[in-house]
Amino acid sequence: MKEILLLKKVGSFAENKDFAREIRIKEILPALENNEEIILDFKGIDSATQSFVHALISDVIRKYGVEALDKIYFKNCNETIKKIINIVSDYMQEM
Repeated sequence: MKEILLLKKVGSFAENKDFAREIRIKEILPALENNEEIILDFKGIDSATQSFVHALISDVIRKYGVEALDKIYFKNCNETIKKIINIVSDYMQEM
C-alpha cells in the first residue's frame, strides 16, 4: 500500500492544480498500474479546492473507471474536504 502525505507537497490549503497533476502522474497512476492500493493522507490540510481534487483524481477515474476509487483511501479528511471529494467523484460517475 502506498501512502501519500499531501501536506508536505501542497501545504495546508490544497489549491494548486499543477501539484495535484504531478502527484497523480508521478505517484497515483504508477501505484495503480502496479495494482497497489493508495492512501491519500490529508492530515494537516484545512481545505482544498474542487479543482485541486478534480486534478488529483478525475483522470484516474477516466482511465481506470470508478472502480479505481476502491483502491484509493482518503485519510484524515475534514468535513469540507470530504464534501469536495464526494462532489468530484459523483460528477465523474455521472459522466
